Amino acid sequence: MTAITTAPPAPIVVPRRRRASLAAPLATLTRRRLALSARTPRELVVPLLTPILFSVVIAPALAKVTGAVRGIDYTSFVAIGTVGLLVPINCMFAGIGVIVDRESGARRDLLAAPVPRSLVVFGNLAVALAVSALQVVALVAAAVLRGAHFEARASGVALFALAAALLAVTMYGGAETLANRIAKQEEYVGAVPAIAIVPWFFAGSLFPITALPGWLAAFAKVLPLTHALAVMRYGLLDGRATGLHDIWGLTNATVMATLSLAVVAAYAALLLALAVRVFTRAAVR
Repeated sequence: MTAITTAPPAPIVVPRRRRASLAAPLATLTRRRLALSARTPRELVVPLLTPILFSVVIAPALAKVTGAVRGIDYTSFVAIGTVGLLVPINCMFAGIGVIVDRESGARRDLLAAPVPRSLVVFGNLAVALAVSALQVVALVAAAVLRGAHFEARASGVALFALAAALLAVTMYGGAETLANRIAKQEEYVGAVPAIAIVPWFFAGSLFPITALPGWLAAFAKVLPLTHALAVMRYGLLDGRATGLHDIWGLTNATVMATLSLAVVAAYAALLLALAVRVFTRAAVR
């Protein structure tokens, strides 16, 4: 009698599904927002007009009256301070595109796409960062042509760029949050000056924060803009870190710059996370 044996069936190996890359949809969303936000040169130039007016006309005029600020040429001092006006204004006005997209754009179609909804926010943020970077470069170039003097050390430029980028993320996080919480575009536009312009006057943009009354100086030290401007000036202009010393009262410039960058980074992370959360919740209404 012959026994017939059968080999046990081989286990079926189910290949793991690779996680779809998010780079392609993010790039698509970024290109879409860029096409909507910068369709004409006018949309890039108009936000530059007021900051350039400050840096190439008003600042040199004030420099003839005030002279230097702690040994720093006032034209150069205000040129860096004007970056703190340009970036918030640009990022806050980028929020208008979010409202337009919600009311008459393709937001519903985007929400139906099989990608994480947070990518919509990050795509918008990428465009806000790119446009802000382009405008900051134009502003600094205009200030140099008008007579501002900066120290172009690699480490200093890196500090300047990092502080400006973190400030842009902070401001756009706030803009995205407000745009998804405010119902009408008119209400949003009315809130822009209070958020993008008013803090600029207290953040050491036109004069050191030590010139403010004590309680206002304490308020200025809480603003992310104050820390960002102090780091930007330390990177390109103020090797003695007097602006950082006004905030922290320490002697080690590297430590103070790191602390201020940490403050701005904390604001950026908090407001960006809030923006994603508010957008996700608003999307399901």
